Amino acid sequence: MSNLLSIRQQFETSLSPIYDREEITNLFHITCEHILNLKRMQLTLRMQEALTGEELQQFNLILEQLISGKPIQHILGKAPFYGMEFFVTEDTLIPRPETEELVDLIIKDTQDKSGLRLIDIGTGSGCIAISLAKHLQDARVEAVDISAAAIHVAQENARQHQVNIDFKCLDILEWELTFDDQQRFDIIVSNPPYITQEEKGAMHRNVLQFEPHTALFVEDAAPLLFYDYIASFAEQHLEKDGVLYFEINQYLAEETKDLLLKKGFADVQILNDINAVPRMIKAKF
Repeated sequence: MSNLLSIRQQFETSLSPIYDREEITNLFHITCEHILNLKRMQLTLRMQEALTGEELQQFNLILEQLISGKPIQHILGKAPFYGMEFFVTEDTLIPRPETEELVDLIIKDTQDKSGLRLIDIGTGSGCIAISLAKHLQDARVEAVDISAAAIHVAQENARQHQVNIDFKCLDILEWELTFDDQQRFDIIVSNPPYITQEEKGAMHRNVLQFEPHTALFVEDAAPLLFYDYIASFAEQHLEKDGVLYFEINQYLAEETKDLLLKKGFADVQILNDINAVPRMIKAKF
């Protein structure tokens, strides 16, 4: 007879070569909630209950995929972000808690304003643009990405969360070919590719094998390439009192700040995330 206690032991035995104990526990809890609709607090009372054949089959199928290194978010096709649930595929980055902090920063900075025009560059699943559209009053939101597949995912998420966003598939490195000189934004936000090839070796295999490299990595010779181009875009398209927000590489925080200062941005602030790691920059032009 299989019960949740034996399934948990299977998770621990099978996944210990890949994940630490805390992460395995988290994966077990997420799987239980998905299959049995049980919250963590309820599990302790149900650990000895027998599972049906169908439930056992679902647990085994998910465990088999986890052993391959596939992220739980891709297995379930969804990921939580800023109190909402987002559809995700291997065409988009999995939304991360650090990016929630970026969204929260923007919302707190602008909560007393309405009708803001903003653009999210490199939108992926659309989690930043959609969260801002949900929480900023009467905001007019645009979002761009180089990947047509990612734009499709973002459009699906926008429909699910009932927000109107103008999505465009384009390469921001060629922004001058797309944007009219008169287009202006109050907020420009981006979580662009910023992980160097040198850092790649320290990353978990589920990221390397299952998440889109174009959304993650830059060449070591030009680690700030996207920040440079997006800052140039902001020079031309940011309103006088507008703000540029970036998620950044913690190891290149000062270099990113210097780049913005050299382009004429003022009041450039490096902000730490909840782990006291430099993770965000905000700047006015």
